[in-house]
Amino acid sequence: MVRAAASGQLRKNEELATSGIYAHTRNPLYLGSGILAAGFIIAGHSSWAGLLVGVYFCVFYYAVMRNEEDELREKFGAAFQEYADSVPLFLPSIFRAAKRPANGLAPKDFSWQQYRRNREYKALIGTVGAFAMVWLRMWLRARYGY
Repeated sequence: MVRAAASGQLRKNEELATSGIYAHTRNPLYLGSGILAAGFIIAGHSSWAGLLVGVYFCVFYYAVMRNEEDELREKFGAAFQEYADSVPLFLPSIFRAAKRPANGLAPKDFSWQQYRRNREYKALIGTVGAFAMVWLRMWLRARYGY
């Protein structure tokens, strides 16, 4: 749901997303992926897999977020810097309302058309597939003790 909400608002390379879920975290797509990964780690009952996925997320996603921020800073300048100064990089600010940048960007409503344009349905298909694998593993364990 976090990824879907973010994708339905994001207009890549057109404008800086600062409203909706983007008012609470600068990287809601990665946050959604992290929540999904955490759920699958828990469902998988594997400390080693959890450790590997955790290290991957911490190293790779942090580097990707910083790289994307450099690109946004170059494209949107002071507007991005003001946004970055008031909204956390990854973990959302749930106890305070994020300040909206003074650049006057209007909030964008969720758009199914934008969701499709951003091809977020691919993440949904992957998630459904992963849920199917977890269900299959649970079924095999219950039926055959694997």
